[in-house]
Amino acid sequence: MKTLYQDLDMSLTIDGIVIDVLNLISERFTRTIPVHSHGSNCYEIHYIPYGYGTLSANAGSYNIIPNTLYITGPHVEHAQFPDADNPMVEYCVYLRLQKNSHTKKNSPLLKSFTEKNFWFGNDSQDIGNTLRQIFKELEQKNICYKKQVELLLSTLLIQIVRNYKHSEMLNGGKNTITDRLAGEQSSFKTVSDNKSLIIEEYFLYEYNSLSLTALSERLSLSPRQTQRLLKEYYNKSFQEKKAEARMSAAAILLRDKERSISEISETLGFSSPEHFSTAFHKYYNIAPRDFRKTTDNL
Repeated sequence: MKTLYQDLDMSLTIDGIVIDVLNLISERFTRTIPVHSHGSNCYEIHYIPYGYGTLSANAGSYNIIPNTLYITGPHVEHAQFPDADNPMVEYCVYLRLQKNSHTKKNSPLLKSFTEKNFWFGNDSQDIGNTLRQIFKELEQKNICYKKQVELLLSTLLIQIVRNYKHSEMLNGGKNTITDRLAGEQSSFKTVSDNKSLIIEEYFLYEYNSLSLTALSERLSLSPRQTQRLLKEYYNKSFQEKKAEARMSAAAILLRDKERSISEISETLGFSSPEHFSTAFHKYYNIAPRDFRKTTDNL
């Protein structure tokens, strides 16, 4: 079951800095989420109250258990694999700092939040309760519910920063391995409005029919403008983003031993199994059948 709130026209202001609320999702995962990343100034908050799974992020693998919290910041590639017997339930909050807003005023809270591009650990601040209240407000829509949600989201950011500090205290003041991207400054430009969300959802969910023309139409841009936007935002061309999306999905589909190579090829939109195998080998330097063998014990 999935609950999605988007197009909320909602934002919160902390120390003069405006943060747009792009979407909020509650979902029990029976599907794998392929490798993807988010754009400049975008942060995704993930909290798992129940169930199990695996997170792949920054070339590392992390076991997801109940009460897991992790944050993925700008350009952090990540994928999620639910446990087949007890799939995870996840709350996800997707936020974006408005362009250049972080330069307007010094904010200790947001500085602490944004200095970590990736963090993974167990929640110690009762974040689950805050998220349940947020979704309850959105469902019931009582008077001033948007204002209440904004206040709760501010509380959520405080709880996340306190998780960071709590983790550092447990580790003797040292950063954990999940903090390795902390402090890195992105040189990417920010996409205005909701174009970033359109781009990310397009590559994430429609990998079998990706088209530069179709994406350009959704963005209300010319193909040349779209190419320029992708290069500025992700430092990748459309073809590179397309290959990344299809090959990430391929690696996931190959884990399902019930699916034939031919079926996977068709699902991904390739003209033939041979074309798919050639593309897969070029991308991963291993044939699909051999890759499948390496996943037998996973």
